[in-house]
Amino acid sequence: MTSRPPLTKQRRYLHALRLLSARDLKVRYATSLLGYFWSVLDPLVMAVIYWFIFTQVFQRENVGAEPYIVFLVAGLLPWVWFNLSVSDFTRAFRKDAKLVRSTNIPRSIWIARIIVSKGAEFLFALPVLALFAMFAGATIGWGALLFPLAILMQALLLLGLGLLVAPLCVLYSDLERTTKLVLRALFYASPVIYGINDLPAPFDQIAAFNPLAGIFTLYRMAFFPEEFDLFSVVVSVILTLALLVTGIVTFRRLERTVLKEL
Repeated sequence: MTSRPPLTKQRRYLHALRLLSARDLKVRYATSLLGYFWSVLDPLVMAVIYWFIFTQVFQRENVGAEPYIVFLVAGLLPWVWFNLSVSDFTRAFRKDAKLVRSTNIPRSIWIARIIVSKGAEFLFALPVLALFAMFAGATIGWGALLFPLAILMQALLLLGLGLLVAPLCVLYSDLERTTKLVLRALFYASPVIYGINDLPAPFDQIAAFNPLAGIFTLYRMAFFPEEFDLFSVVVSVILTLALLVTGIVTFRRLERTVLKEL
């Protein structure tokens, strides 16, 4: 009988990441009657509310694109992934403090598992976007090829932010509440209910320095190629990589201090 070859460091990390991410999803839906539908209910309700306000109550002008409900959902789904992930980063280490202290795997896995589990919920919700597009008559173009790039960029952006936010929230507890306030403001500062091209000068150039602007542009390219803005995409790539490097450096410097605080 042959023995199983030892797992490499990378394979152990990926194995642990898969187990922890699956655990998060099981815990989230273990006692839920609706289960999977909670992944889509939040962005769906938000999309219907904003669609009703901006199409039935107020007559919007030069905001978004038609069909507007598809435009909204294409922005709200990735926003929910971003918002939930950053919110969970603030308590990523304190939530499982004992396990974080005793584990031999890299502590960054407690950040990566949030990105993966919330990202899985994002992927589970994509059929809703497809259904809205089908019933609203939106056509899928070549821009759909950029969808995986948008997912990759958002995952890297979240990783960089998580490596910054998670350790700092352990050292400075007030940052958890501050992060929630920033997220509320960031929702309206990001092209979720509007497109970056809808903004007048010079606000369109200023908004492009929000890394979410270029990422959301790539998501919408599948249905709205006219929304493409090269400047915002390039800026998003640069800022995403810069935040990733900054997060890695900061996390390595603070890791030992964080373990002492837990």
